[in-house]
Amino acid sequence: MRKLAVITGGTKGIGRAIIEKFSSAGFDIATCSRNDADLAALKNSVEDKSKGAKLHFLKADLSDREQVNKFLEFVKGLAVPVDLLVNNSGVFLPGQISTEPEGNLETMLNTNVLSIYHLTRGLLPGMVKEKRGHIFNMCSIASFMAYKNGGSYAISKFALLGFSKCLREEVKEHGVRVTAIMPGATLTDSWSGTDLPPDRFMPPEDVANMVFATYSLSQRSVVEDIVLRPQLGDL
Repeated sequence: MRKLAVITGGTKGIGRAIIEKFSSAGFDIATCSRNDADLAALKNSVEDKSKGAKLHFLKADLSDREQVNKFLEFVKGLAVPVDLLVNNSGVFLPGQISTEPEGNLETMLNTNVLSIYHLTRGLLPGMVKEKRGHIFNMCSIASFMAYKNGGSYAISKFALLGFSKCLREEVKEHGVRVTAIMPGATLTDSWSGTDLPPDRFMPPEDVANMVFATYSLSQRSVVEDIVLRPQLGDL
């Protein structure tokens, strides 16, 4: 039986690179995003490139708790144990705490923390029952390094790193591994329109390769934190 990887926010950037990496290694994928057309195109691309691969998708906005629940039930409905969960969905709204628009904090907490909390809680019992599984949470350099225009985004990513550390302590004795990923500037749509040269960014494939290498370790080992930065430093 092919293993199942659940990877949220899978149609672009880091999420898409992770999906392509794991599907090429023999995994079936369950993913979601807010755009049906992008999801359908991703399914066609992945299943064309990786013989025998299946990509299951559901249109869902994970900032909405009801849609988190729908995606959770969709994954459970596949009736396959989840071997890998990559909590990749997130939103970035720059700004300063004192001046950012009202609602920024709630928007980013809902997407960057609460959706991950609820989805993980929903899938975790199955992993504990199987005594295996690996959870990756897409944190950020902003999870441990404050900066002037980080505002509510940094608050949410600090919280996600804390969630990852607490979760690891809870589940390590059950054979479930937890890894926090903290990538610096990565060449994705978030940076579209920038005048900076591509060599100032990491390619999303590098993040995907690190996720796969970390997952591939024996069950006796876990990489708790991954920090990746562009060779020339932070932006």
